[in-house]
Amino acid sequence: MADGPRSPGGAALAGLVALGDSITNGRGEPMLGVHAQSWSQWLAEALAMPFTKLAGDGAQAPDVLGDQVPRLRGAYAVGCLYVGVNDARSTDWSAAAYEADLRRIAGALAARCDRVLLCTVPHDLGRPRAAPKPAQAGAIIRRVAHDVGATVVDLDDLHGSRLVLPDAVHPTALGQVEIAERAAAALRAAGVEVPGSPRSLADPDPSPRAAARWGARYGALLARDLWRRAVEGLRNRRNP
Repeated sequence: MADGPRSPGGAALAGLVALGDSITNGRGEPMLGVHAQSWSQWLAEALAMPFTKLAGDGAQAPDVLGDQVPRLRGAYAVGCLYVGVNDARSTDWSAAAYEADLRRIAGALAARCDRVLLCTVPHDLGRPRAAPKPAQAGAIIRRVAHDVGATVVDLDDLHGSRLVLPDAVHPTALGQVEIAERAAAALRAAGVEVPGSPRSLADPDPSPRAAARWGARYGALLARDLWRRAVEGLRNRRNP
């Protein structure tokens, strides 16, 4: 795929396209000398492919279906989809509605992409935790992936302060790289050549000084998130 993939009609495929929410949009905190960048962009760089990002902050499956799918143009070598985090954290979560939207999104990607990647949702999601909805979303994602012939990127166990920010939703800069590494490994397992390594491209700084700087920054972010949780908890008690 990295050597000039082509559609069945012979036209060159337009690299990698990514759909999803703020995680795929890629904004965030730099750490250990690694800048904030979407996991899908790290993957595109490892594949040596052009990159198109259609993701938007706060997107749920209906937003991806209504706003991002219509912006797909032509054919792509790889289509990446990571959606379900905001759906699973919503009080309006409906497994049936999520699956219906996901099937339509994945079907649209499969019709335009030589290879489709679907990411699962981390089980330890959100503060307060969103369980058991992330596991429900993951089961749906795997079912849909099987039905459309997509490759699954398993993020069920993505957690911890090196990979996820204190809100337990958004990845750190290294978390984005970790997702890209898992996506690259999933592609390789499916027989796709991935010439580069997202982790090597990111080249994190292993020095104690860099670790200390990140530790201080993480502490500040944690304090801010603990305040958010306290305010939201008080608001919920006042407005049950």
